[in-house]
Amino acid sequence: MSFILVLYYSRHGATAEMARQVARGVEQAGLEARLRTVPGVSTVCETSAPPIPEAGPPYVTDDDLRDCAGLALGSPTRFGNMAAALKYFLDGTSGLWLSGALAGKPAGVFTSTSSLHGGQESTLLSMMLPLLHHGMLVLGLPYSATDLIHTRSGGTPYGPSHLAGPDSNLAVTEEEQRLCQVLGQRLATTARALDSTHPPQPSLP
Repeated sequence: MSFILVLYYSRHGATAEMARQVARGVEQAGLEARLRTVPGVSTVCETSAPPIPEAGPPYVTDDDLRDCAGLALGSPTRFGNMAAALKYFLDGTSGLWLSGALAGKPAGVFTSTSSLHGGQESTLLSMMLPLLHHGMLVLGLPYSATDLIHTRSGGTPYGPSHLAGPDSNLAVTEEEQRLCQVLGQRLATTARALDSTHPPQPSLP
């Protein structure tokens, strides 16, 4: 069985922490999680980032996407949409689209915003669009994950979310962490169920 790719862009660290929690859920369900990120986009002109970032996980490659068994995609909210850096990378995946490399693989999305009503759900929905064009099987969060009902911070049926606060310094709450882990678990168990060479494991929320 291959790995679940957890691909994200993060400016202040909240989305990165969510990615780590998604990866924890993947591993709790018995699959490998591969954390990857994307370089920032220059505001002045096109520039080249070093091939290896100074800190954090490596930059994603087309091979990471081609070889993964499933994908979790995370971004902070930018005016109700994903960050430009992540969109820029996805815009360059037409080769994978032409070959159908991602078709039939499970995927999910997660996001972080400064304000509670800062576009979390529209960002999550917009992140699903390129995944649907790739033919991926998009997963949300079921209400059997009861933190969806009780959370007073982030969390949506479209995917995990986090309220970072106006200074982007609020920690990911326990409820938000658990919802991230549920997404990772669902991606891993769905990928395993879709893999005819491995029997499904006991179902998780």
